[in-house]
Amino acid sequence: MTATGYSDVINHALAFAAKHHDRQVRKGTKLPYLTHPANVAIILTRYGRSDDAVVAGILHDVIEDCVRDGYTREMLEQRIGDKFGPRVLDTVLAVTYRRQDDDGVELSGEERKTDYLERLLSANEDARWVCAADKIHNASSIISDLRRTVDPETVWARFSGGKAGTARWYRRVYERLAEVGFSAPIMKELDEVSSELAQRAG
Repeated sequence: MTATGYSDVINHALAFAAKHHDRQVRKGTKLPYLTHPANVAIILTRYGRSDDAVVAGILHDVIEDCVRDGYTREMLEQRIGDKFGPRVLDTVLAVTYRRQDDDGVELSGEERKTDYLERLLSANEDARWVCAADKIHNASSIISDLRRTVDPETVWARFSGGKAGTARWYRRVYERLAEVGFSAPIMKELDEVSSELAQRAG
């Protein structure tokens, strides 16, 4: 980040994400989806991460969520690689759920999560930072909604894993990052929010 604020490449990434996430909203809310990658970028900036890491944080859901309106997955990968470079693309791909394995076999929802966790072993350092920041914002958002609502079940009902499965997922990510040797300062924050979410799930 420059002394005067976000760099040109970060502004470019925000514009790119805004275009592709246009009309998408956060699950169970009316919030524009862009609020999520923007918050991931803020978390990464708070920890002093590089422009490449922050850009990958902004773009981390584009390939997964924006295959529509004439854009294939391959086209989105090509555009990100061309505009932001191979390192950013590698980072985004490392934190993108895959619908198929290396042999082209369709993965179930649970298998996609397992595949995501397994690939954290070979993911680059930026990808692990983006993964942690993504999960911190998602878990923090759930906690904020739980604090505000009079009926917590309406919040948990947004997620296919339900209360126990959703809370467990965030702990699994934290545990897996620790397992692969990721010990960056952001892990303390991920530990705290995933622990609070688990407590709220009972």
